[in-house]
Amino acid sequence: MHNFQNNLLSRRTILRGIGVSMALPWLESLPAWGDDKSKNNAEPPVRFACLFTGNGFHSSEWWAKGEGKDMQLGKVLESLTPHREKLNFIRGLYNAEALIGGIHSCQTGNLLTGAHLAPGGEIKSGISCDQVIALRHRDQTKVPSLVLGCELPIAAIHKNYSMVYSSHISWSSPTTPTPLEVYPALAFDRLFRDNIGRADQSVLDAVLEDARGLRNTVSRSDQRRLDEYLSSVREVETQISRAGKAGRLQGWRPTLEKPNMPRPADGMPQDIDQHMRLMCDILVLAFQTDTTRVCTLKLNNDHSSLRFPNLTASSGKGGIDYMIHHLLSHTNNADWLKVNQFFTQQLAYIANRLDRIQEGSRTLLDNSMILFCSSMMTGGHDNTQLPVVMLGSGGGQIKTGRILDFQGKPNRKMCSLYLSLMEKAGVKMDSFGDSNQRLELI
Repeated sequence: MHNFQNNLLSRRTILRGIGVSMALPWLESLPAWGDDKSKNNAEPPVRFACLFTGNGFHSSEWWAKGEGKDMQLGKVLESLTPHREKLNFIRGLYNAEALIGGIHSCQTGNLLTGAHLAPGGEIKSGISCDQVIALRHRDQTKVPSLVLGCELPIAAIHKNYSMVYSSHISWSSPTTPTPLEVYPALAFDRLFRDNIGRADQSVLDAVLEDARGLRNTVSRSDQRRLDEYLSSVREVETQISRAGKAGRLQGWRPTLEKPNMPRPADGMPQDIDQHMRLMCDILVLAFQTDTTRVCTLKLNNDHSSLRFPNLTASSGKGGIDYMIHHLLSHTNNADWLKVNQFFTQQLAYIANRLDRIQEGSRTLLDNSMILFCSSMMTGGHDNTQLPVVMLGSGGGQIKTGRILDFQGKPNRKMCSLYLSLMEKAGVKMDSFGDSNQRLELI
């Protein structure tokens, strides 16, 4: 753990138990936010997240019209309608380096870096914007960044480029993709446990005595926030303990109805909807506790092999598990739209939860910048512009409820967007990736 005991976090913001430390949510009674003692430290921090889904979206149902409460959204995005006043639909941005080289690999590996990707099986991209922000805040949070995924990385070569590029959007260095955590239990442990060997103990039970003592020292509104927070931790622990027990299988059917060996500890949930929901809950908890301020959640790989038995096929015969995600993206049919909607529903779920968490005069959603994007516009590999939606105002710094159209404009680089977002997260740079000019987001 990097310099955790000596960093800028106040010990009053940490609940402790044997082998466990849990950062607290924003509490008005504990002015311990921020890293500049000359400022009002009661101001909640800005969080950054990027949710990624590979292979683009339905070609005719990714759109937005109007603004504010009158904004209309295409069917892919319709689950975000309750949050249309807190989102920006961004049109026309692209990555120039993604237009060259391979197909899936070169359209994903530099999504958050804008860097040139090395071919021939070599692995080289650039530091991604999420890791630049994480580096800035590494001494202010227990975990510099949380890098989550719902599909294991691919080890192969495609069109002369490593499929490592298709499996990672977060890069700690030009040659090092940030390790991707696909196991919910291990992601949870990383947030809260100091001693992973004590994983048989409930995190919440370990810190209850400390929590009871704190409860007597804070305001009534903070007591309510603390109770709600502890309940959400318990709920995630309960969901993790149940994960994989329902037994709904994806794709092929095994020859055994029951396993002939004991279930391994800390496994991956079999059901993709359960897996994604757990990762969404962990992202929310991470931001709510200020355990980290940076997270990427890769819902699937580009060139994904996920199946969706949880979704009813348009034929009415079973689930959408007759074709893997990548091949389905080339059909652009009704089942592809259902899969798109399922992915967007994960973002809507996160937004719903964040917007219910009050932090002073704003909500946690208001204090965040949540990007939702893909490596291409459609399953036909069109990446001359990328699909981008952003939720949250970065702590009131970004006007929302708008359509931002950069088509035909000289500055329409994704890295120009990242320069703007990084600055609002406290990182001001003259250039990043292939851009030296910010996008106007105020």
